[in-house]
Amino acid sequence: MGILKGTKIYSIFTGSCPVCHEESMYTQQNPYKLSETLKMNERCSHCNTKYKIEPSFFYGAMYVSYPVGIAFAVAAFVIGFFIFKLNLVASFFLITATMIVFLPVILRISRNIWINFFMHYKKEKELS
Repeated sequence: MGILKGTKIYSIFTGSCPVCHEESMYTQQNPYKLSETLKMNERCSHCNTKYKIEPSFFYGAMYVSYPVGIAFAVAAFVIGFFIFKLNLVASFFLITATMIVFLPVILRISRNIWINFFMHYKKEKELS
């Protein structure tokens, strides 16, 4: 994924600082450690970017989580119904299981997308 460094896609999928892409925004790399799924560092130790721009900044991420969740649900449906030829009821249960299993990932991706709307990558020279 190093080839994508410097793009928003890199920051969104790695959870790295949107400004320098040098460290993770999250205190815990594993999103499945549920007690710490959304715990974030206050600032980036490399470029000093403050992640929570204002109080309640990440409430906006819930608006992003809906289409991200829909994307996961559609992917589960397509895989179950068209590839594995499951009936509609089995596909429904597959979608439900997918949404439960991937909830921590969906929450993090939504936050990453939200913060990348407001912050942009800066090369090392621009950070100084």
